[in-house]
Amino acid sequence: MTCAPFDPAGPSAIAGALRTVDCMSADAAALAFSRLFGGQGMLTGALTIVLTLYVACFAIGLLTGMASLSLTSLTPRMMGLGLALTFATSWLAYSQVIWTLLAAGPDWIAGMLLGTKGSASQAFAARLDLIFGAVVDAAEQARQAAKDAKGTTPADLLSYAALLLMLGTVGVLVAARVALGAMIALGPIFVVLAIFPGTRGLFEGWLRTAVMLALVPLLAVLIGVASVAMLGPVVADLAGGEIDLRQAAAVFVIAAIHCGLMALAFRLVGSLTAGWHIPFATPPEAMRQAPRADRAIAEPARTLTTHAAGTPAAAPSADDRVRAVVAAGAPRGGEPGEPGGSRTVRLPGVTITSPMPASAAAASERTRAGDLGRKLRLVPAISAIKETSP
Repeated sequence: MTCAPFDPAGPSAIAGALRTVDCMSADAAALAFSRLFGGQGMLTGALTIVLTLYVACFAIGLLTGMASLSLTSLTPRMMGLGLALTFATSWLAYSQVIWTLLAAGPDWIAGMLLGTKGSASQAFAARLDLIFGAVVDAAEQARQAAKDAKGTTPADLLSYAALLLMLGTVGVLVAARVALGAMIALGPIFVVLAIFPGTRGLFEGWLRTAVMLALVPLLAVLIGVASVAMLGPVVADLAGGEIDLRQAAAVFVIAAIHCGLMALAFRLVGSLTAGWHIPFATPPEAMRQAPRADRAIAEPARTLTTHAAGTPAAAPSADDRVRAVVAAGAPRGGEPGEPGGSRTVRLPGVTITSPMPASAAAASERTRAGDLGRKLRLVPAISAIKETSP
């Protein structure tokens, strides 16, 4: 596509400048894509190496058990790999999806809201061209009327107002379109980086910035329509009569407000996209809270017991007491002179030693120990057990 160059004296109209910038941005994005991952791209070999490493890492994860070959884990990987390959190697798919959504999508939404046919940015710029031309003509007329006037004249205020209109509209819209074209030109690199979890944050930052730059013209057109509606009747009173300082000051103030609103569009869109996260990227807050949750789950439950003095102290858990009772039921070597030896049960606050029963009654004794363990599991805390004499 051959784009019309700028006039050496500068753009003659705002709509023409926007049209030329859009054409040049599209050509620059297509040229950058062909030099990156096109037929003779410089990064085609690097893309092959990156994809090979990705498949190798996934295979190593399967061999070592760190990854599972299931539908829930394999489907996102294959879909991400397929989308990255499609957008990084096919300019047709990249331009139809990325360029259309980011460059043409917001313009279509603005046209639908304003009820205009075609490009809303072009319609807004064409209307602003008429106001800009009327202000310039009024400034020339006021300059001829006040030939040798000193101080600030209506011609000076009208000239400043025309400069603010040009700076606020062309400066914001053209800057957003040029920056968006640069982000789209670098887009294939960030699309490839979205495959790896370690570099997925770069892709998220690129996508957030590209969406912000795409929404700036949308918000600038919607806000600019209001300022143009305020400026239209005031500029219409300048034609066909003597221009006083009050009229010129009104035009200058409205032009300054228009310039401030255009600059505010950047801040508003930046606030809208600042906290946005793509679905498959884990927020940093969740990554910091996950280890805490794991430690809380893995940490054993502890109970507090109250002594006679009322001072809280940590008591062994029910699981520890159960394990002590069940382990005590295991047969041990007897002492000399005893048929079955002895066994020792250690509970909080007391140690119980009893003779080991004969082998015929060992099974029933272990059963009673298991019943005792199940009962102790239901007790929240035991402060002390006193040994009673027969």
